[in-house]
Amino acid sequence: MIFLKTEDEIELMRAANQLVAATLTEIAKKIQPGVTTLQLDHLAEEFIRDHGAIPTFKGFPNPYGGPFPASICASVNEEVVHGIPNDRPLENGDIVSVDCGALLNGFNGDSCYTFCVGEVKDEVKQLLRVTKESLYLGIQSAITGKRIGDIGFAVQEHCESHGYGVVKEFVGHGIGKEMHEDPAVPNYGRRGNGPLIKNGLCIAIEPMITMGSPQIGMMPDRWTVKTTDGKCAAHFEHTIAIHHGKADILSSFEEIEKIEGKLY
Repeated sequence: MIFLKTEDEIELMRAANQLVAATLTEIAKKIQPGVTTLQLDHLAEEFIRDHGAIPTFKGFPNPYGGPFPASICASVNEEVVHGIPNDRPLENGDIVSVDCGALLNGFNGDSCYTFCVGEVKDEVKQLLRVTKESLYLGIQSAITGKRIGDIGFAVQEHCESHGYGVVKEFVGHGIGKEMHEDPAVPNYGRRGNGPLIKNGLCIAIEPMITMGSPQIGMMPDRWTVKTTDGKCAAHFEHTIAIHHGKADILSSFEEIEKIEGKLY
């Protein structure tokens, strides 16, 4: 069932998403060669709790194994999604997708950003640029009267036109009092297909795009998902509300991009 949000609920969701944006900004300040993703996780959990919220991902149930053990997902290089933070230092040239969620005043925020670590190859920067562009093209397609398939079509068309793979096994989602609500929001689709987009709809759009084949595999930890060809993957995510007929972005990359500069 799709739960449309009221004006007041959208503002509560904005607050949760702005906290997630602030958390990712704190992470952006610390990312450099030698830092571990476990250190980033500790930073994120402390920041979220200090602001009166709960890190949604910590303890999140997994139908295939144990609960998620950390407050952020940190997926490095060929890891697509759900990477578990660890004590391996990040290296110059790595990329790391940091996915973060927070529950504040009964509503969830959710956003992801793929960061460059030091000097990254131009071909990898291009992957990040195209993936981020596809996110905003998907958001532009989220207007009343269109359908969820229009969002996925916009993402897929842009990424595949650049020769990249679109992961189909993991998708965006509705969001509100629960982290994952209806509808599913795939990064592929057909125009005019899927649930109708209406005012009050709140969804997380999150392209997961690979440099090579879109084929993926699950690691033994039953969380981390990697590309099978070992090529890099990028992941960007915004939570949006359909408000007055168009998408209102509740999360933000603005402060992150000030720190990162024009990397790609």
